Amino acid sequence: MQFAPGLNGSDIVDNRRMRSTILSPRRTLEISPVTLEGQHVRLEPLSLAHHESLLAAAADGELWNSTVTIVPSRSTMTGYIEAALKGQAYGFELPFVIIRKASGEVVGTTRFYEIERNDRRAAIGYTWLSLSAQRTPVNTEAKFLLLTHAFAQWQFIRIEFITDVLNQQSRTAILRLGATQEGILRSHMMMPNGRIRDSVCFSIIAAEWTEVKARLAAKLGQDARKV
Repeated sequence: MQFAPGLNGSDIVDNRRMRSTILSPRRTLEISPVTLEGQHVRLEPLSLAHHESLLAAAADGELWNSTVTIVPSRSTMTGYIEAALKGQAYGFELPFVIIRKASGEVVGTTRFYEIERNDRRAAIGYTWLSLSAQRTPVNTEAKFLLLTHAFAQWQFIRIEFITDVLNQQSRTAILRLGATQEGILRSHMMMPNGRIRDSVCFSIIAAEWTEVKARLAAKLGQDARKV
C-alpha cells in the first residue's frame, strides 16, 4: 500500500479514528470479541490458540491449493491469524473461528472487516470452510449469525460481500443469502500465484434485512420472529 507524502500506516489508522470521532454524533460503537451461537454452528473469537485446529480444518480438502480463495498453510497460518488480530486491535476487523456444534470441531473461519462505524457498514469475508463442511447448513447459519449481529446489534445499514470473479461456488452462495450483485471491481487485487484478480461486489442493506432474515431463517428451520 502506498501512502501520501508524510503519512505512514499509523497516520492512516489515526486519521480513520479521528474521522469517526469528529463526524459521528452518535455514541461510540463498541466493536469487541463476541461469541455467536446458532443451532448448527458457534462462532468464537479467533485467537492464536486456534492455530492447529485451523490447520486441521484447512487440511480437509487441502484448501491452501485453491486458486480462488486465500487459505493459509502451515507456513502462513501464524501470520494470517496475527494480521486478523491486528485488525481487531485497530477496531476495523472482528474475526471468528467457525465451530460445528455436532462434532465440536473448528471447520473454518470468517470475519467482519472494513468496519466503518461512522458510515454504519462493514464487509463479511475471509471465509473458508473445510471440505466436509461445505454445502451444509454451516455457511448459511454462520452468515445468518453475522448478519443478525450487524443489523440488529450494531444497527448497520449495509453489509458487503466481495469474492473472486472466478469463484462461482462463492458467488452462488452469496446470491442464495439474498444479496444483490452490484458490479465487478477490475484488477482488484493480486492473488498469491500472481494472478490479477477481478472481484465481484454484493451487498445487503438494512431495508432488505427483514425479508432476507425471514428467508434465511426458513432455510435453517427457525422462526424469524425469535432470532
